[in-house]
Amino acid sequence: MTRYFNTEGLCRPKEHYMVRLDDRLEQIKNTLVDRKKYFVINRGRQYGKTTTLRALEQYLKDDYTVLSLDFQELETEKFANSTVFSRALARKMCEAFRYTEAEDREQLQKPLADFKDNNPDGGLEELFECISTICGRSLHPIVLMIDEVDSASNNQVFVDFLAQLRARYLKRDKAPIFHSVILAGVYNIKNLKLKLRPESEHQYNSPWNIAADFKISMSFSVSQIAGMLKEYEADYHTGMDIQAVSEEIYAYTSGYPVLVSAICKYIDEDLSTDEEFDGQDKIWSKAGVISAVRRLQTKNITLFESMVRHLDTFPEMKKMFYSILFKGSEFSYNSDAKEIDLACMFGYAVGSDGKVRIANRIFETRLYNYFYSEEELSNAIIQEAKRNKSSFINDGRLDMDAVMRKFVTAFGDIYGKNTDSFIEDNGRKLFLMYLRPIINGAGNYYIEARTRDDKRTDIVVDYHGEQFIIELKIWHGNEYNDRGEKQLSEYLDYYHQDKGYLLSFNFNRKKEVGVKEIRAGGKVIVEAVV
Repeated sequence: MTRYFNTEGLCRPKEHYMVRLDDRLEQIKNTLVDRKKYFVINRGRQYGKTTTLRALEQYLKDDYTVLSLDFQELETEKFANSTVFSRALARKMCEAFRYTEAEDREQLQKPLADFKDNNPDGGLEELFECISTICGRSLHPIVLMIDEVDSASNNQVFVDFLAQLRARYLKRDKAPIFHSVILAGVYNIKNLKLKLRPESEHQYNSPWNIAADFKISMSFSVSQIAGMLKEYEADYHTGMDIQAVSEEIYAYTSGYPVLVSAICKYIDEDLSTDEEFDGQDKIWSKAGVISAVRRLQTKNITLFESMVRHLDTFPEMKKMFYSILFKGSEFSYNSDAKEIDLACMFGYAVGSDGKVRIANRIFETRLYNYFYSEEELSNAIIQEAKRNKSSFINDGRLDMDAVMRKFVTAFGDIYGKNTDSFIEDNGRKLFLMYLRPIINGAGNYYIEARTRDDKRTDIVVDYHGEQFIIELKIWHGNEYNDRGEKQLSEYLDYYHQDKGYLLSFNFNRKKEVGVKEIRAGGKVIVEAVV
């Protein structure tokens, strides 16, 4: 069977090109399972949790008997009460034993079968007595894995199940119980409890306070992506620069697993028929990655659908993202703040250098597009950009000089009479709204995270293989402006560009608006002032 890049569900090494997980599995085994830890793997959607659990099941089988369950397989009515849930869980554990290679699996199944068939009134307490008996008889320590614990998130019986696990964990020196328990899902157990009790009191009173921290990275590194591409290259001999392509994929995804696979899948399956590329080495290139990202951004994949749903469900998180993107606001990383905890739990944000950062460029651009869509039909400057779009494209190339000139004119015509405070809060947002319909469908843009603050933002635009660097800043006097020109010149060196663009929002009543060309540090800078 020919392997391919997979973005739908479980990845299997024999069927799919995938990052090797050996180092991650060894770390989980040595630092958590071997030390008898109970823990939760909670990461965003499509972060490789199920793939990791399946691989870990195989990795542990020589030393442990692993029971692998999936709570998505339990119908809602199975959580009706303790008795119904206990019988359903016993049946699922019986099935799980059949898939193990334990030589004593039939002996271990029997107590569970007797419980579900002959104990119609038995609840969680009776089930755990049965489990304790099984753990005491087993020739190997038993590890319990439960995937998709979110499926039980609104059920009190699941919280009771956690309470039983905790109680048995605390007295395992007296009675046998699972050697290790691994739960996997998006929501951590604290938030499962919160969903059950929306009122403020007791919302963090979780029975799962025995859980060890899961600190193992599940993002893909550049070297891991390169390892996957080496396997692909061995099969197809494209001539790609593996390191360069891996670095570019990582630059857009920060290693978010499904996004890495999605980019590779687009390059492999969609770009081969694209007239923009005339060879495999051209497809598997930086330009190919950029083209794949552009296509990905237009798709309504499950991950993006979840993001939109979460933004609508959690308005404080939405407000935080808006402030970061459009106002240059900074939020100190504090997991006790609900909106920050949720954003990081879903995988849309990370804590970096004590600050909240959007997790990757793709999420960032998708968030920009989400906020733009809310205003697209009513915002005048967007409509102005759409009307003039054809004048910005000449022979398939983007005329960024024209974009800057037209923006200065449109900005003055539409917003010249608005208050300064309105413009200062919304200026950069308005430029990005103006830019988007011009490059939409043929180009990408992203914000350089290192320069985003309340005074300065750098935008990188990729359009048909050409790159444009635009610095946006708030005017703070000539000295600050000169410093900005020098910073932009240095930044152009980093991107190997000879020309850049500087857009200043000047709120001085005597400002001189317009566009001019200057030179700084051997670079050409087109400076626009509004």
